[in-house]
Amino acid sequence: MTLKKSQQTAIVHPDYRAPEGFAAFPAVIHHASTVLFKNVAAMRSGEWKDKNAYTYGLHGTPTTFTLEARLAEIEGGDYCLLAPSGLAAIAMVDLGLLRSGDDVLLPDNVYNPNRELGRWLSADYGITARYYDPLIGAGIAELIQPNTRLIWTEAPGSVSMEVPDLPAICKAAHERGVVVALDNTWSAGLALRGFDLGVDIIMQALTKYQSGGSDVLMGAVITRDRALHDKIAGAHMRLGMGVGADDAFLVSRGLPTMRLRFEAHDAAARKLAAWLQARPEISKVLHPAFTDCPGHEFWKRDFTGAGGLFSVIFDEQYTEAQTDRFIDALQLFKIGYSWGGANSLVMPYRIQSMRKDWPNKGQLVRFNVGLEDVHDLIADIEHALEVLQ
Repeated sequence: MTLKKSQQTAIVHPDYRAPEGFAAFPAVIHHASTVLFKNVAAMRSGEWKDKNAYTYGLHGTPTTFTLEARLAEIEGGDYCLLAPSGLAAIAMVDLGLLRSGDDVLLPDNVYNPNRELGRWLSADYGITARYYDPLIGAGIAELIQPNTRLIWTEAPGSVSMEVPDLPAICKAAHERGVVVALDNTWSAGLALRGFDLGVDIIMQALTKYQSGGSDVLMGAVITRDRALHDKIAGAHMRLGMGVGADDAFLVSRGLPTMRLRFEAHDAAARKLAAWLQARPEISKVLHPAFTDCPGHEFWKRDFTGAGGLFSVIFDEQYTEAQTDRFIDALQLFKIGYSWGGANSLVMPYRIQSMRKDWPNKGQLVRFNVGLEDVHDLIADIEHALEVLQ
């Protein structure tokens, strides 16, 4: 029986359905909180964990499922979960795998919000967080305890740029039944194949190169092992880690050009870093592709590119006030966190207070090289360096 509808009901329940068969390049944006089921049997048979059906907007739509599949393919993984930010993705891994009484190891150069999360887990949740030398390699075996469940790695450290020996860390961890997670944001999954080196979990902040527009916050956790995926998916569901369809679309839109942009960032950053290396004001360039960067040999062995992010250390004669004036004098480089967008960024770090036994006395400044003409960026820095004199 066809129901007769009033005007108001017809507005809410229109008869028109657009014809099928439309095709275009952009990913389709599906907005939904409520997902409709064909019948009760379909509702009861749908399983959000397996993603064999759509159950609720929080658990995914075709827009997010498609993005997850594309990200997993880029990283060489099988499963992917999206989160509202890179830090949310890190928290999802920790809360999916760690319980009170467990122990987690983090590199001393870890992304600072991850460090703060470790302190919080230690202070309020009975999970011990300990920090290790990022260049420890196989020596990490000596730090693994019976209750160690997870080792975080970051390649390279996003401020001080040390590159770890990932295969050595993974081998030592797996011999003792410990899971290894990698923050692979720096290479966007393009220049480092973490799973091939033995990593179990790969986390990325899609805020960076994947979106490329400095306008999206999102993270991802990618795995190959189904049991690990299910544990993290449980945390994903219980924490309500949903992402908006429009944001997922923006990241999907950025993926086809990501490699081209990454390579352009990389080429410009190496030119700028080489120019800075020759400047008397700079005592050290911390760029993984340069031989004097700690862990360069591991970058050369494991990576195929470098992206646009690197740091420098000013000669120790220059004070923080002087390098702050240098940063304020820059015109093209804007002061801001993050990287991977078209605009170049700069950020000073009080690295001595962030790191244990930091060996360098000079001021550390991090550059993100955007997509401007590199000669203009060099001219900008050259002009700003004049304030140091």
